[in-house]
Amino acid sequence: MRVILNIIWLVFAGFWLALGYAALGVIAFLLIITIPFGVASFRMANYALWPFGRTVVAKPGAGAGSVIANVIWLLIAGIPIVVGHVTTAAAQAVTIIGIPLAIANIKMIPISLFPFGKEIVPVGFVPPGYTAVHAVLSEGDRLGGPAGSHHRVDPNYIPPRS
Repeated sequence: MRVILNIIWLVFAGFWLALGYAALGVIAFLLIITIPFGVASFRMANYALWPFGRTVVAKPGAGAGSVIANVIWLLIAGIPIVVGHVTTAAAQAVTIIGIPLAIANIKMIPISLFPFGKEIVPVGFVPPGYTAVHAVLSEGDRLGGPAGSHHRVDPNYIPPRS
């Protein structure tokens, strides 16, 4: 189910959203001081291409630098990006098949507004110490079916030292 939703998403929204994020990333790479914004933009472009089955987690070590970068991002890029997500979601919600895609589009708004201090990981692979912020899930993930059940991680797992 995840693959089908991702393919439909890619055709009807993902490609165009990712293209917008990538264009923003290229512009951000023009100045040295804005390179972190370009990296965040390309990370979001990757997420916008294939969102189902991934989740956003808050990095435990994110501090004041992330807050300052998020405020700058919000003022310069966040608002126009949210307008793009809301517009795309409204167009998708017109059809029955587009409703799950519209919901996914709305769920992407928080990470679009505040991308710093967050990481995008596959559903079920939330690293220990990280907090899941939100996920774009398929029905199999929501119902605990085969789509997501084989990736569950033991929260008490401690990786071996190398």
